[in-house]
Order: sequence, then structure tokens, then C-alpha cells
Amino acid sequence: MSPKSKKLFNIIMLGVAFMFMFTAFQTCGNVAQTVITNLNNTNFHGSGYTSMAIIYGVFSASNLISPSVVAVVGPQLSMFVSGLFYSIYIAVFIQPFTWSFYTASVFIGIAAAESDRRTVFIALTVLSLVGTFLFFLIRKPEESNTLEEEVSATDESIVDNSSVQSKATRAVDAFKSSIKLYFTKEILLLSVTTAYTGLELTFFSGVYGTCIGAVNRFGTEEKSLIGLSGIFIGIGEILGGGFFGLVNKDNRFGRNPVVMLGIVVHFVAFYLIFYNIPNDAPIASFEGTDNSAYMNPSKELAIFCSFLLGLGDSCFNTQLLSILGFLYSEDSAPAFAVFKFVQSICAAVAFFYSNYLLLQWQLLIMAVVGFFGTISFFTVEWEAAAFVARGSDYRSI
Repeated sequence: MSPKSKKLFNIIMLGVAFMFMFTAFQTCGNVAQTVITNLNNTNFHGSGYTSMAIIYGVFSASNLISPSVVAVVGPQLSMFVSGLFYSIYIAVFIQPFTWSFYTASVFIGIAAAESDRRTVFIALTVLSLVGTFLFFLIRKPEESNTLEEEVSATDESIVDNSSVQSKATRAVDAFKSSIKLYFTKEILLLSVTTAYTGLELTFFSGVYGTCIGAVNRFGTEEKSLIGLSGIFIGIGEILGGGFFGLVNKDNRFGRNPVVMLGIVVHFVAFYLIFYNIPNDAPIASFEGTDNSAYMNPSKELAIFCSFLLGLGDSCFNTQLLSILGFLYSEDSAPAFAVFKFVQSICAAVAFFYSNYLLLQWQLLIMAVVGFFGTISFFTVEWEAAAFVARGSDYRSI
């Protein structure tokens, strides 16, 4: 297999593996609070919001050392072990106990029909494991033999020692780069935008589905609407990611129009959700809520808002990844580690306060942070565009 074919094969395998793994995990996160709320009237006591807060809290801290870990053990083994932790977390729902539930939440960060619940989560666990084992199909790229050519074939001990020292050096350098990068002006500005993506990630991946499932006025379909909501979030993500990914190849109009579209779409979604979903829906008991908002709750409007949430999220994420790749093409691993650190810690904070805040306050927090995040993104994009227009290298300043 040629190097080009091997690269394409690896990209396809990565995409398929992550598709299986995160389809299972995101589905699990979407229904976790609803499932647990129904279990809390038995001998189980836990919170899906708290669990996700633990996951993203540990995940945020782990991102600071993840470049170092990958530098030492390699990307393939790192992804495989991480995939196992995802699968363990999902499997806990098959027969949940409070201690195992929260313990699994910690480890994954580092990387009322009971029979129906078991069937669903057994299927999700298998799906996650399939994605995890697909990482073993990734082919290793051709590596240069420069080090071996420089020493004699009989000096294997020297080669081994040099290899160990090289890995340790790479690990330390990767960690230092992540810390140093965080205090640059560009990253500090983009951190506000990234913080917003963490807050809205929490909302569409865990809170909004719970809200829909808690509205008794939706009738007997309230729980099934959670799955439909997740599907339409995914449709919004796919359409937005595909279209704006193509737009980025040209980049004729810059990134700001896409981000502007994203915040407008989200503001429309927040307003419609505020008008359609009762304020106590995020923290309702297993019996749900009989309250209404400012209109009789509409199932069609609720699902339409799911689509808008996914579409707006794709606007922000495609442009953030694009600008990070442009600014730090020579130092991408630490840059993306900082990105995931900020996003994850904000997601953890949002999952924590979702246990207590009414819907209106959660929407207000996202609206305020989203506004300032958009302004900070514009600032970085304008500076980058100005340097490109003058033919200067933005990374040289």
C-alpha cells in the first residue's frame, strides 16, 4: 500500500471508529439524566448532570498532559485505552450502582422499564467497543531509520536509551508548549469563544434532551422525542460541518460570517426554547413537569430547535478548528489540547450548574458568553486577515 493510500485508509478508519464510539457515547449522554431520574425512585441515587460534570472536569485536566502521553505511548494505544473507558462508562448503565457510576465517570474523563434500559445500553456498549477495536486497523506510517543508521547494529542498548530519552523529552516539551501557548493573546481571546462552545455543548448534548423528556404536555411521546431530538441535532451538525468545511477550503469571505451565522442561529434557538419549554424542565423530577412556558409546548418546534442547536454548533466548531489550524500549523497538538481543556472545563461547570438552575438562567448565561465569544473571535480573525493581506506571516509576531 502506497503512503498516500495508507494515509487515506487511516483517515477512513479513524472516522468510522470515532463514529461508532461517539454515536454510543453521545446517545448515552443525551438520555443519561432522564434514565437516572427514573432510577432515582429505586435504590439508585445519582445525577446524569453530575456524572457529565465529572467526566468533563477530569477531561479538562487530562488535556494538559494528553500531548505528553501520546508522545510516549503513541496515538494508537492512547485511543484504544480511551475507547475502553468510554465503553466501561456506557456499560455501567446496564446495571447501575451509585459508586460504579461515578467511578466510571472519573475514568472516562481520563480518556422505568428496566429491560428496555438494559437492551439499549448493551447495544450502545457493543457499538462503542466496535469503534474502539477499529483503532487496531490503523496502519503505522513509514518511519525514518536515521537513528539506526547513525549507530552500529551491535549498539542496540544505545538505540534503546536514545529512544527512551527522546520520548521523555518529547513528553516534557509537549507539556511546556501547552502551558506556554495558553498565555498568548490569540489563545486567551479564542478561549472566550471556546468557553461558549463548552457551555452550548452541555446544553444540546445533555440538558435539552432532558428538558424535552420532562414535558408531560408532549404526551406519551415525551421520552421518544429525546431520540428524535438527538437525530436532528446530528443532522444540523452534519449539514453545517459539510457545507462550512467546503467554505473553509476557499476562505474567500473569511471565517467571521460563518461565526456570525452560528450565533444568530443559536440566539433564535434560545428564544424559541425559552418560549416553548417550561423553566423547570431541566431539574424536574422523574414525574416530569405539567407546567408550560409562554405557549402550549410544540413538539415540532422543539425538534426544530434541536436542528438549530446542531447547525449553530457546527458553525463555531468548524471555524475554531480552522483558525487554530491556521495560526498554529507548526504546533497543532498543544493548541488543540488547550482548546479541549477550555471547552471541557466549561462543559463541566455547565453540567454542574444544570442540577440547580432553571432553563431561563441557563439560556441567559449562554447568550451572554456567546455574544462576547463572537466578538473575541472577530478580533483574532481581523488581525490574522490583516497580516495575510500584507503578505506577512502571522505566526512570526
